[in-house]
Amino acid sequence: MQQKTKSGTFFPRSAKGAVSQDWSPPSAAQPLRRKEGHLDNQAKLLLLVNILFIAASTLSGAFVTVYLWKVKSQFAPIAWFTFATHFAGALTFWLAGAWIKRANKMNALRAGMAVSAFFYLLVLLLGQHTVQYAALLGIVQGLASGFFWLAFNVVYFEITERDNRDRFNGWSGLLASGAGMLAPWISGLLIAKMPDKTGYTLIFSLSLCLFIVGMIVSFFLQKRQTDGDYSWQFAFRTLRNNPNWRLAAGALAGQGLREGVFGFMISLLVYISTKSELSLGNYSLVTSAVGLASYFFIGKLFKPAYRKWSMLAGAVVMTGVLLIFFWQISYTTLLVFGIAVALAYPLYSVPILSTVFDLIGTNAEGVQHRVEYVVLREFALDAGRMIGVLLFLAVTSVSTDPATLKWLILALGSGPLIAWLCLSRLFSIVHSERTDG
Repeated sequence: MQQKTKSGTFFPRSAKGAVSQDWSPPSAAQPLRRKEGHLDNQAKLLLLVNILFIAASTLSGAFVTVYLWKVKSQFAPIAWFTFATHFAGALTFWLAGAWIKRANKMNALRAGMAVSAFFYLLVLLLGQHTVQYAALLGIVQGLASGFFWLAFNVVYFEITERDNRDRFNGWSGLLASGAGMLAPWISGLLIAKMPDKTGYTLIFSLSLCLFIVGMIVSFFLQKRQTDGDYSWQFAFRTLRNNPNWRLAAGALAGQGLREGVFGFMISLLVYISTKSELSLGNYSLVTSAVGLASYFFIGKLFKPAYRKWSMLAGAVVMTGVLLIFFWQISYTTLLVFGIAVALAYPLYSVPILSTVFDLIGTNAEGVQHRVEYVVLREFALDAGRMIGVLLFLAVTSVSTDPATLKWLILALGSGPLIAWLCLSRLFSIVHSERTDG
């Protein structure tokens, strides 16, 4: 269960009043080998591995959806592909937790990239038959993301501290936006300029190669082994006994509610509106350029004290801009939506990500069970994603009328507000415990 620190506060503070590092027993105190708030070489190397994974994913990710749509213009295969991805991802997180806890977690990181490469190899081999195996392909992709992100998030927690976690997240978002800006634009350009399905073959092949490069780079990360036995029931016990983590899980599920459908729906709407992969690439170029600039300024200026109201501002903008679709769904309105979300998303995502990982590092139990807590975090996210996709499948099986889809998008898109409502209560608890201390 979550415990207070010796000072009686939820987030311990140093004598100068700044937020201290993650909990560690007094005997384990280590000198800080970097400037406060800065990233060391291992953190920078982890950012490189992350950007290679994201670049490979964004190079082809949106176009896998379009590829499935071009083979069979129906929402159901794409939705089942997405659901299978999140289901397999959640299951992999739970099962792979024991591997991460008992062995070298770097191998799980590499396994994620290897299975990702295998996914694109399957897509290349199946060609026009991919839509028949959409759910199976989703399971393969879920395995890949489960292995990679479980290992990545545990290593991220170990490499960063409270004083530099927001900076790491800011840089991670900045680099991801850069990859999201260039990779899909290059893909759209290649597909538009090449005959038939040659462009798709090329970009899927490039993604495969980038995953292999990422595996090679990961060997330069230090071997990290976690002590202790893996607790299979830990996540469920935590949700039952710890009200703070129930709030955090509710916030993550709210975030996932939006991500599950919006992860494929927006790019698909752009393609349906324009019938052009190049337009989809240009859309990603513009929106990601805005996101890159937003993450840059957030990474430079953001402080933990800003988290509560920053997250609310981001959530309100991300939800409110959906009203534009009740006027019209076109490339122009989709672009306005994309730019608004790109500006607001860092305000929303940095607080929720940093706060949840701060919860893990609050006390000795959190550090000891960091693998289990990361599994819990992903369970909550994937639960929200799967609920969102199932709601989408249920509604679209009854009606695909544009008006119905607009209300559905608005309902699912309100997930960030649900997340803020849950996390704002947690912010209040933190403030109260600080005051009491």
